[in-house]
Amino acid sequence: MSTNKSLTAFILTCCIGIFYTASTNAQATKTDSLAMYRVQIDSLDKQLIELLGKRMQVVENVGRYKAVHNIPALQKSRFDAILQKNIAMGKQYNLSDTLIVDVMNAIHKESLTKENAIAVEKTGGNR
Repeated sequence: MSTNKSLTAFILTCCIGIFYTASTNAQATKTDSLAMYRVQIDSLDKQLIELLGKRMQVVENVGRYKAVHNIPALQKSRFDAILQKNIAMGKQYNLSDTLIVDVMNAIHKESLTKENAIAVEKTGGNR
């Protein structure tokens, strides 16, 4: 009888160990997957920031061009066209109109700030 109890205890211990190991491995896999996703998001965020930086470099060139040619920074019809184009493009990626509008408005606000600063600099503050 004690051999049966020992064998049962051994089997039970093994089953618990296997269950614990499987549970721990499943948890580790979930954590590893989450870590992998976070690495991907960090990489994409880096690319977004780099692209925004490059876009702002072009905006500075636009600002200098507008200042030299006495063109106001705000070109509402141009911004409206860009906004509509990007809303349509966002739909292809299942992005909400609200997200696209918010992002583009933030980018546009920063762009206008840069362009206006360049215009003021070029005109010595008389614009």
